[in-house]
Amino acid sequence: MDNLIKGWEVIIGLEVHAQIATKSKLFSSSPTEFGADPNTHVSFYDAAMPGMLPVLNENAIDQAIKSGFGIKGTVNKISRFDRKNYFYPDLPSGYQISQLYYPIITDGYLDISLQDGSVKRINIERIHVEQDAGKSIHDLSPEFSYVDLNRSGVPLMEIVSKPDMRSSYEAMQYVKKLRMILRYIGSSDCNMERGNLRVDANISIHKPGEPFGKRAEIKNINSIRFLGQALDYEIERQIIAKEMGEELHQETRLFDSSTGETRLMRSKENADDYRYFPDPDLKPVILSDERIEKLKAEMPELPDEKKIRFIEEYGVSESDANVLIEDRETADYFEKAVATSKFKPSESAKLIANWMIGELFAVLNKDGKTIETVGFPIEYIAELVDLIIDKTISGKIAKTVFAEMVQTGNHPAQIVKDLGLVQIQDESVIRKVIEEVISSNPNQVEQYKAGKVQLFGFFVGQSMKALQGKGNPEMINKILKEILN
Repeated sequence: MDNLIKGWEVIIGLEVHAQIATKSKLFSSSPTEFGADPNTHVSFYDAAMPGMLPVLNENAIDQAIKSGFGIKGTVNKISRFDRKNYFYPDLPSGYQISQLYYPIITDGYLDISLQDGSVKRINIERIHVEQDAGKSIHDLSPEFSYVDLNRSGVPLMEIVSKPDMRSSYEAMQYVKKLRMILRYIGSSDCNMERGNLRVDANISIHKPGEPFGKRAEIKNINSIRFLGQALDYEIERQIIAKEMGEELHQETRLFDSSTGETRLMRSKENADDYRYFPDPDLKPVILSDERIEKLKAEMPELPDEKKIRFIEEYGVSESDANVLIEDRETADYFEKAVATSKFKPSESAKLIANWMIGELFAVLNKDGKTIETVGFPIEYIAELVDLIIDKTISGKIAKTVFAEMVQTGNHPAQIVKDLGLVQIQDESVIRKVIEEVISSNPNQVEQYKAGKVQLFGFFVGQSMKALQGKGNPEMINKILKEILN
């Protein structure tokens, strides 16, 4: 694959901040629930009152370990918390507790699919656990800024990739895949609208064979679409600057989604001196082999493994498997539907996948629903497919049944009975109707026999219309060919 853009090579590395799925904060018992009134989820420790000591949330550590398994990383038996010292109004203690020197996870990777169908491995340097800062609010008053400390101390995983990405597309695919893995594990809900997944993107350009250029860091991107827009804009900005002879500087930038542009936040000639040192109030995290093995045993089947199994076990296509594994709920729904069908998976699985990806997803998208709120149980999809397989109804009638099922919540067999939609399979009845259709259209018969074979579809349509859509399509085609030929 040609990684060059207008003759320049693009280098991208991402730092993804994912909120860990815990009920309480990293070092206090304050809740992490979203949407509370400002400063109502704040303990004395979160507000950095004197004399308050941190108590580590062990569940946050367990979730980070599981995330490490998800990216095939190494779990370090000893990790340590450090203080990162800097001033910011929404950081009441004047430092952030993080893991710089001894992170809990190192040396992972994940594989992404490229546009040409190939697979690329993106290496991950580390996952470390840290606490979030509060939130500054600048738009409530023309005179003052306000601070909400509800997020202060919320547990985060910072997942740091190697600079292995070469385009905005690769970066977007990486975040999509990482988000999928974390959701499968349950270590983060990755809700970007709520700020539970944020991305800092580091990007530079250089001519092939030359040293890496000066990088720009784009902070706090909260949407995969915005990530792509920000990187595309920044690539273009840097290329134009270099080709006009301008010197690029290391800097931090923000993305403005209203303009689609990045803008300068601050220049950054050298790395800031955060005066890291081990947090004196926290012991190192020491993990036993038993604990690591216990957490490994709790791991769910991950997307890549599930995709391979769906293809091999159920015979679905790779493209269908990609859709079905996109989130764990959809994958579970599919498997439960297949298990509910009275037919073998080799007979029902592909058809169930088709109905989910086609009709069911169309309803979910149109009505803004999820699989859990669609209004009928999983068994109904399996029952509908069973009615098609055993030829009680045709695929065309099944669409009518499905629409009624969505509308009323009734099960398919009852709808078929109430509306009189059972498929006509009596060959003598179908033959009689077809003979009447042929005798009523002598001109079309003559044209067909003269070589206008596309008229066969006309006869199928007229026969189906005469049978009110309830004729067996295979039988109609068979009888029509027999009579016309």
